[in-house]
Amino acid sequence: MKVVNLKQAILQAWKERWSDYQWAINIKKNFPKGATWDYLNLAEALMEQAMIGPSPNPLILSYLKYAISSQVRDKAVLSNNGVLMFCTSSEECIGLCRALLGVVVWLLQGCAWYCEKLRELGPSASTEASLRACQERLHTLMSSTKNRALVHIARLEEQGCCCWNASTGSWSNVEQSMVKVTEGLGNVPNQTMRTKLEETLCDFLSITQMLSVPCDPQSHASFPSVHAFIMLEGTMNLTGETQPLVEQLMMIKRMQRIPAPLFVLEIWKACFTGLIESPEGTEELKWTAFTFLKIPQVLLRLKKYPYGDKGQDFMEDVNIAFQYLLKLTPLLDKADQRCNCDCLGMLLQECNKLGLLSDSNTTCLTSKRTEDREFAPRLKTAENANIQPNPGLILRAEPTVTNILKTVDADHSKSPEGLLGVLGHMLSGKSLDLLLAAAAATGKLKSFARKFIKLNEFPKHISGEGSKSASVRALLFDISFLMLCHVVQTYGSEVILSDPSPSGETPFFETWLQTCMPEEGKTLNPDHPCFRPEPGKVESLVTLLNNSSEMKLVQVKWHEICLSTPAAILEVLNAWENGVLSVEAVQKITDNIKGKVCSMAICAVAWLVAHVRMLGRDEREKPQTMIRQLVTPLYGENTLQFYNERVIIMSSIMEHMCADVFQQTAATLRPPVEGQEPIPYRNLLPAKDPIHVALSKQFQTVLRKGWVDSRALHLFESLLNMGGVFWFTNNLVKELLKETRQEWANRVVELLYSIFCLDTQQITLTLLGTILPDLLTDSAHWHSLADPPGKALAKLCVWCALSSYSSHHKGPFSARQRKRQREDIEDYNSLFPLDDTQPSKLMRLLSSNEDEPVALSSPGDRSMSSSLSASQLHTVNMRDPLNRVLANLFLLISSIVGSKMAGPHTQFVQSFMEECVECLEQGSRGNILQFMPFTMVSELVKLPALAKPRVVLAITDLTLPLGRRVAAKAISAL
Repeated sequence: MKVVNLKQAILQAWKERWSDYQWAINIKKNFPKGATWDYLNLAEALMEQAMIGPSPNPLILSYLKYAISSQVRDKAVLSNNGVLMFCTSSEECIGLCRALLGVVVWLLQGCAWYCEKLRELGPSASTEASLRACQERLHTLMSSTKNRALVHIARLEEQGCCCWNASTGSWSNVEQSMVKVTEGLGNVPNQTMRTKLEETLCDFLSITQMLSVPCDPQSHASFPSVHAFIMLEGTMNLTGETQPLVEQLMMIKRMQRIPAPLFVLEIWKACFTGLIESPEGTEELKWTAFTFLKIPQVLLRLKKYPYGDKGQDFMEDVNIAFQYLLKLTPLLDKADQRCNCDCLGMLLQECNKLGLLSDSNTTCLTSKRTEDREFAPRLKTAENANIQPNPGLILRAEPTVTNILKTVDADHSKSPEGLLGVLGHMLSGKSLDLLLAAAAATGKLKSFARKFIKLNEFPKHISGEGSKSASVRALLFDISFLMLCHVVQTYGSEVILSDPSPSGETPFFETWLQTCMPEEGKTLNPDHPCFRPEPGKVESLVTLLNNSSEMKLVQVKWHEICLSTPAAILEVLNAWENGVLSVEAVQKITDNIKGKVCSMAICAVAWLVAHVRMLGRDEREKPQTMIRQLVTPLYGENTLQFYNERVIIMSSIMEHMCADVFQQTAATLRPPVEGQEPIPYRNLLPAKDPIHVALSKQFQTVLRKGWVDSRALHLFESLLNMGGVFWFTNNLVKELLKETRQEWANRVVELLYSIFCLDTQQITLTLLGTILPDLLTDSAHWHSLADPPGKALAKLCVWCALSSYSSHHKGPFSARQRKRQREDIEDYNSLFPLDDTQPSKLMRLLSSNEDEPVALSSPGDRSMSSSLSASQLHTVNMRDPLNRVLANLFLLISSIVGSKMAGPHTQFVQSFMEECVECLEQGSRGNILQFMPFTMVSELVKLPALAKPRVVLAITDLTLPLGRRVAAKAISAL
C-alpha cells in the first residue's frame, strides 16, 4: 500500500504542479518517519512516472534531482534505471551527462560516508549493507562504457562551461570523494568489499583515459615504413632539421602501433643497411654521419618525447632494441667489413655518452658483440690495414667543424696566410667531405656555407698588393668558390640560399649560383644577360687568355673575371668554329683558364653546358671538346698552391654539371672506371622502357623485396619529377588496388606511404583532392574499393592526411621537395572559389540548416546548426589548399553516409573513419576530423563497426560545446 500511495503522491504533485521544494515537504508529511525510502523504491517510482509519454517528464525528474541534492533520504540508493533515459535533443543529453555525474558524486560520497561511519562506530551489519548497496550501484553504473563516456563528456562540459552548477556534482567532488574512499578502505572489515571498492575506483581512473585505450600492437617484426623513411632521410635529407624527423617517426610509430623496442630496432636496421649499400665516397660518408651523429640525436629527442609505451622507460627500450640487433649477426658483420671497424661497439659508446644506455647495459652489450665478432670474418687485410675507419673519422670531424667555424670567423685581413693553411688542410684527401657530412648531420652546414660565402667576398677588396698577397687572395677566392659549388652539388642549393644576407646585398656566389650554375632539373639560357658583361672587360680577358703564357694575378678582380669568362668562351668558340683558331690555340686558352684559378674553368663549363643543351647533335662536337679540355688537369710547374687538391674537386663539380647533356647523346666526359658509377644515383631510368612500365617494374621489385633501398628511392624521385605528382600518385594507387591479398595489400600501404614521403604535401593534395573523390563518385570504380584493397587504400589516405596536416604548418618544404617545380595549387582553390562578399560553396554546405538549431555558449553567442564542422569554430584558414581538400573530402564522405545506396564505397568510408579513430593522437587539437560536419556523427553510429562510445568521443571535438552536445546525443542513442 505504501508503494501505491507513493505513486499517487507523485501523480498528485504533477497534477498540481508542485515545486520540488513543496514536493519534498509534502512527501515527508504524508509518510511515517520510520519508513525507509530504499524499501519504498522512491527512485524507481519517480523514474517510472517520469518516463510515461513521448519524452521524459522534466517536473518529476526535478523531484528526483532535488532528492539527490538535498539527500532527503537517510539510506536511499538510486537504481541503475536512472541513467537509461531516452533523450530527444542534444540539450537534454547534456543534461543527462550532468545528472549522471551528479548521481556518481552522490554515490561516491555515500561510500565515503559509510566508510567513515565504520571507522567511528565500528563494524555494523546495516552500515556494511548500505555501503555494499552504494558500491554495487556505482559499479553497475561505471562498468558500462556508455555511462563512462557520458560522465567523461560531463567532466569536459564542466571544464568548458563557466555556468556549471557545482552543487549538482562536479569532477572535483569525484576526486575528493575518491581520496576519502581510498583513505577509508582500511576501515572496511570485509576483504571482499574492500577489493570491490578498489575495482570501482579503477573504473573512475579509466574515465580520463577514454580515448587512450591502447590497441593491440602489430604482431609482425618488420616495419617497411620505418625502414624506408630512414633510408629516405639518410639518402636525401641529411641536412634536414632533427625535430620534423622525430615527429614524423613518432607519427609512423603511433599510426602503425609499433612497440617501442621494435621501432628502435627498425631504425638501426635501416641505418646499417644504408651503410652497407651506400656507394663509396661522399655517399658513404653521408650515411656514416647520419648513423653515428644524427640518429643518436634523434633517439635523444625521442627519449624526451611524451612517451606512450607503459611499463618501462625509453632507455630500457633502447637496450632491448640493441639485444634484438645483436641477433642479426650477418647484418652487423657485413657493416663491420664495409666500415673496417666494430660499428655496433662504436654506436653503443655514442649512445652511452648521450644517456641512451646505462653503463651496465653498454658493457653487457659490448662484451656480447665482442664474443660474436671472434667468429666473424677477419676485417684487417693487407690492403685496408692502414685505412682509418669512416665512423671514427666522422666522430672526430664533428668537434673539428666547430673549431673551423671559429677560425674562419676571426679577422684575417692582416695575415690571411694562416687561414689559407686551414683551408688547404681541408682540401686534402677526403677531409672536406668528412667535415661537410659531420656539419650536415649536426645542423651546422648552413652556418658553414655562410662563413665560406663571407670568405669568398673577402678578396673583392684590393689595396696595394705584391705577388705573394695576390696569390693568397686568388687562392682564398678559388678554394671558397670550389667548396661552395661542392656543397651545392652534394646537399642542394637551399643550404646556400635559405638565409638572406644580413647586409641586404646579395653576395657574388649566390648571384652566380642562381643565374649561372647548372643543376639537375634546372635549365639555363646561354643568352641570358648574366652571361653578357661589359664588352671591354670581355675583350681584355680574351686577349689575356690568348696571348699570355701565364696569367698575372696582381690587382685581378676575380668576381669580374668569373662573370666575364662565359662571354670570352663564346668568342673563342666562334673563332674556332669559323677557322680563326686552331685546336692547339684553343687548348692553350683552356690551359690558361684552368691553370691558376679553377673557378674560371667552372664558370666556363657552366656556360658551355647551357649552350650545348640548345644545340643539335651534330653541332655539339667542338663545345664538348672544350669541356673535355677544361676537365683534364694541367700538370706544370707554375700552378698555384694546392693545385692537385683543387683540380680533384673541380673535376668532380664539372662532371656533375655535364652529366645530363653528355648522356643525351650517349657521349662520355672521360673513360669509365670499371665497376664504379661516375655519379651515384644519376641516370637510373631504363633507356627504352616507357616511364609507366619503369614505375610498375620498380614497385613490384620493391614489393617482392619488402623494403625500399636508396637506389629505388632515387629512381622513384626521377619518375616523380618526370611524370608529375598526379601521374605518379595515380599509377601507384592502381598498383595498390590490384592487390587482393590482405597481407600483401597491407605491405603495399606501408611501402607506398614511405615512397609518398618524397613529397608528402603535394601527393596528399592529389590523393585526397582528385584521385579519391574520382573513385568515390564514379560507380564504375566502386568495385575496386572492395576489401582488402579498399581498406588498405583507406588506411593509406588517413596516414597521408595525418602526416601532411601535422607537418603542414611547421616549416618550409624540405630540400628535396623544393628542388622540383611545385604543382599549381590553383586547382585546389577552384574546388571552392572564395569570394569576400559571399560565402563559398564549402561554407554554405557546411552551415546548411538542420531541423534542430542549437544555441551555443561560444564567443559571440552565435546560433549554429549541428551540421557545422569543428574547423569553423576554430581559426582555420580555408584558403589553404590542404584545408580545402580535407573539408571537401569530408563533405563527400558525409553525402555518402547519408545516401540510401550502400556498396564498397560505403565500406570504404567505414574503414576510413575507423582508421582515423585508431590513429588519433591523444590530447591533440586540430586534427583532420575537425573538418567533419557534426551531422555525420549520428549517421556514422548507424554503421555497426562505429557504434561505440569510444568512436563517438574520438570523432567529435569535445573542446567545443556543440561537439559535446553532439557526442552526448549520439552516445545516448547507442
